[in-house]
Amino acid sequence: MECVDNILLVTDSYKVTHHKQYPEGTTKIYSYFESRGGKFQETVFFGLQYILKRWLEGQVVTKEKIQEAKEFYKLHFGNDVFNEEGWNYILEKHGGCIPIKIRAVPEGTVVPVKNVLFTVESTDPEVPWITNYFETLLVQVWYPMTVATNSRAQKEVIAKNMLETADTLDKLPFMLHDFGFRGVTSVESAAIGGAAHLINFVGSDTIAGMVMCRKYYGCPMAGFSIPAAEHSTITSWGKSGEKKAFANMLNSFPNGLVAVVSDSYDIFNACENIWGKELKDLILKRGENGGQLVIRPDSGDPPDVVVKVLEILGKAFGTKVNSKSYKLLPDCIRVIQGDGINYEMLGKVLEHMKNHKWSADNIVFGSGGALLQKLNRDTQKCAYKCSYAEVDGTPRNVFKQPVTDPGKKSKKGILSLVQQNGKLETFQEGTGVDEDIMVPVFENGYLLKDYNFAEIRKRAELPIVKKTTNGF
Repeated sequence: MECVDNILLVTDSYKVTHHKQYPEGTTKIYSYFESRGGKFQETVFFGLQYILKRWLEGQVVTKEKIQEAKEFYKLHFGNDVFNEEGWNYILEKHGGCIPIKIRAVPEGTVVPVKNVLFTVESTDPEVPWITNYFETLLVQVWYPMTVATNSRAQKEVIAKNMLETADTLDKLPFMLHDFGFRGVTSVESAAIGGAAHLINFVGSDTIAGMVMCRKYYGCPMAGFSIPAAEHSTITSWGKSGEKKAFANMLNSFPNGLVAVVSDSYDIFNACENIWGKELKDLILKRGENGGQLVIRPDSGDPPDVVVKVLEILGKAFGTKVNSKSYKLLPDCIRVIQGDGINYEMLGKVLEHMKNHKWSADNIVFGSGGALLQKLNRDTQKCAYKCSYAEVDGTPRNVFKQPVTDPGKKSKKGILSLVQQNGKLETFQEGTGVDEDIMVPVFENGYLLKDYNFAEIRKRAELPIVKKTTNGF
């Protein structure tokens, strides 16, 4: 059961009082959402469709919900500030559908920061306050957008290194695996963030993310995984039984890929003696049928540990040199680094490998909390602001310009996002133009666009991948 299932309660407390605060004669409020800057200089827009389908599509206001909200807010504020009349009007005039119109960039679009991403406007002059009542809910698109942006930035780092050290980009969609389910604040967060990551990669253990892609974005299966060990399935054999635990993994999953965490006691001994000598024949035999063992270090300094593990495995199994003069382990064995991986560390590991002449093709990465949780609304400085109003029949450009923080200056008027001289640029104080990249996605309770995951992935793909491969 959802903690909150009444749309009238999905807002910040102070917004319940805002219907009394706009100028008398106000008939329209128009607001917009943007990334005002932040860690990355462009953003992948994603997640609005989920919010619209989950919360705003169809009749969402009922007599029972109005009554629940009235009673709740009376207790919350200690007096009667709830706009019962306004909500009853929405129920009676609009059948409980929300009278707003939303225009947005197509999901998956990569947009430079400081540009409008979507606009929201009231469509009924009797309830103009409705536009910003849903700011709280709509701004939560910051989370999937930021996860998708962070994930894509890591894809750029990996792709750059692969272009330098690998023969192809074929492995790129599998190079960053989502380990983040347990590290987020809720199942819903895992679903939203996990889906956002899957825009850029196809490896994930966050099942909730794949379920969201299926339910809200028409993708039967967006991500893939393999059998893999955790420490409990290794250490339960005892320290003296580590070899048996490893052998059990190979024998229990005799075909395809299998990943085995190997640092329970001594990662270097495990690689040199157990994998590299005692179980070497099993690994080589597995490789004859196209199978592969993926060894997982899970502690220590990632750049140093990864290179040392590669050196030990290279000595045990041999190496070949690819067309770019970088070393490559036999196809039967690879490494996955899933501890401590974030945007910065991933680059350090790949750079350290490159300096020691190891191709990026030898490794894949896993990321958990840093991928789905170590982000916030200020990572990309996301904000929702009113830029236009109509008062007594007169258009009014609206903006703020704090003397204490020029970075929080907001945009003015009706906005359009236009392709100008090869880049996206926001036009202000207009009436909307035919070339606007934003399109209507929602109006008066109806979803006007239903994006599927394949087209979102295609929009978000790196330019270099579009040129050299077929992507997904």
